[in-house]
Amino acid sequence: MIGFYDYTVILTFLSLLSGMLGIIVSLHGQGHPYIGVFFLLFSGLCDTFDGKVARTKKNRTEQEKSFGIQIDSLADLVSFGVLPGCIGIAMLHAGQRYTDIPNLLVSRGTIRVYPILLFISVLFYVNAALIRLAYFNVLEIERQQKDPNAEKCYVGLPVTMAALIFPAIMLLHFLVPKDFTIIYFIALSVTGLLFLGRFKIRKPGWKGISVLLVIGFVEFILVLIFRFILRIHA
Repeated sequence: MIGFYDYTVILTFLSLLSGMLGIIVSLHGQGHPYIGVFFLLFSGLCDTFDGKVARTKKNRTEQEKSFGIQIDSLADLVSFGVLPGCIGIAMLHAGQRYTDIPNLLVSRGTIRVYPILLFISVLFYVNAALIRLAYFNVLEIERQQKDPNAEKCYVGLPVTMAALIFPAIMLLHFLVPKDFTIIYFIALSVTGLLFLGRFKIRKPGWKGISVLLVIGFVEFILVLIFRFILRIHA
């Protein structure tokens, strides 16, 4: 079989499988966006450590390193690009069950402008994630060679931040007695723009990573609690 298989790619494959399962579950039936969020969070957890695990193997060839970089980006596109978009679409389908969707449909003949705009925001978000991942696959090494501080900063928002941004919006969907479907799609568009930005964000050390992990864990627990309460009262 083609490819390179060792323990350094296990977390990447798990992240990809989680993203795929999240897409399938989110879009199943009338939509299950809240379950999709659990898979998004799990993919974020895997991605947090996959690079660190890979670097523990000291005798990797250049081909093995390049392979790891490529499959990591491809997995990220599924888990943090496509999955958040599918969660948004699932929110539209599941809205009748979880919340009262406001009458925001604007008719132009037989065309409804509102859902079309939402789908455009999904397409933009996924393409922005794709562009970012492809751009850094091609140019990151060259950029780091020219800029000695490149390894210390991200340029633009990392796509993996989707694992914290969108679960937070879903929590607001529970906590605030308003429909947050439109807010979710606006967040998709804004996050897509941030993916492509040229501003710098300092890469977190272990302390920063620990904070992000705690935030993700709290989001996981809160979504689990609210989802369970919601089912009890449904």
